[in-house]
Amino acid sequence: MAFHIKTAVSTLLLRILTLLSSIACIVVLGTDQVKFSDGFKTTFKDVIAYRYVLSTAVVGVTYTLVQLPFALYYVFKQKRLIRGELLPEFDFYGDKVVSLFLGTGVGAGFAVTFEFKDFLKDLFKTLADLGVAEAREFKSKLDKFLDRGNIATGLLFVAFICMVLLSVLSSINKRTTTTGIFG
Repeated sequence: MAFHIKTAVSTLLLRILTLLSSIACIVVLGTDQVKFSDGFKTTFKDVIAYRYVLSTAVVGVTYTLVQLPFALYYVFKQKRLIRGELLPEFDFYGDKVVSLFLGTGVGAGFAVTFEFKDFLKDLFKTLADLGVAEAREFKSKLDKFLDRGNIATGLLFVAFICMVLLSVLSSINKRTTTTGIFG
């Protein structure tokens, strides 16, 4: 019985951490913008991969908000809100699908940031060699923009790791529920 309670509490804590890190990702990415001295402005919306990162975080928040009441009930009542195999099945498949989806968002976010930084490094070096005075300011502001994208993706990575752990727990819970250890 102690394993059952520990699993339920772990599930709840991981769901809360997933929710918080996904929300933090949305906030950081949603406020990621840069404005240059000539008035040109760019936001995360201008980078397709960052929009994808944001959408995966929104899916993570939505799924976690659906799952949170069930996890709370499970911890406090030590039984499922809906009897039978429906919730363990939903946890099992939902956690896997959402964790994979979050993982694709993490991959897209880190990949685009890495590629942009690599490309822009060479571009700014060339501009500096040509004596373009604004190159330093432009590079500094774009680096901050891309760093915020990296931070947001790192927060999504935390949500992804939590969902992977939840996927493992839901696999264990599904197996033990169907074999009759937990009821």
